[in-house]
Amino acid sequence: MRPFDVIDEMMREFERWFDEEFRRFEREWPRELVREVRTPTGIRREIGPIVYGYSITIGPDGRPVIREFGNVRPGRRGEVPALTGEREPLVDMIDEDKQIKVVAEVPGVKKEDINLLVRDSKLIIRVDTEARKYYKEIDLPEEVELEKAKATYNNGVLEVVLPKKGEGGPSKSIKIE
Repeated sequence: MRPFDVIDEMMREFERWFDEEFRRFEREWPRELVREVRTPTGIRREIGPIVYGYSITIGPDGRPVIREFGNVRPGRRGEVPALTGEREPLVDMIDEDKQIKVVAEVPGVKKEDINLLVRDSKLIIRVDTEARKYYKEIDLPEEVELEKAKATYNNGVLEVVLPKKGEGGPSKSIKIE
C-alpha cells in the first residue's frame, strides 16, 4: 500500500461521514425553514435563515455576561446544534431608577406584526409572520405600571419603556406607537 493510499481512504471516509451527518441534519431542520423556489432552470431548495450570534457585556459585578441570540443553539461537543423556526432577538434591558427600558432587534417586520405582552413579571416579544418569526421572554427585575408602558419601533429596533411600580397587577398587551 502506498503512503498516499491511506490518506485517500481517510478522506473518502471523512466525506462519507460528512454526507451522512448533513443528510441527518437536513432531516431534523424545522420545516418552516425549508422552501422551494421555482427558477428558470428548475426548482431550487432554499434553507434558512440560520442565525446565531452573541453579545458580551460587563455586568454590574464586573463579570462578563454572554447573551446568545438567533435560531441556533449550539450543542455540546460532538452534538448537532439545535435549530428552531423562531429567532431569539438580541435584547438589552436597562434597569433605571424609575423605569425599565428594553431594546430588541427585530428587523424585517412591520410594527403591526409585533405582539408585546407582560405576564408574571415577564415581557414577552412575539412575531409570527410567514417571512419572520421571533420569540423572547425577558424576566423583569421589578413590577411595572402597565397602564403607562410605551413602545416604539423604528428601523428594526423595538424600544419598550416600562415605568416601575410597587404592587403587582394583571397582564396587559402594549400598543406600539
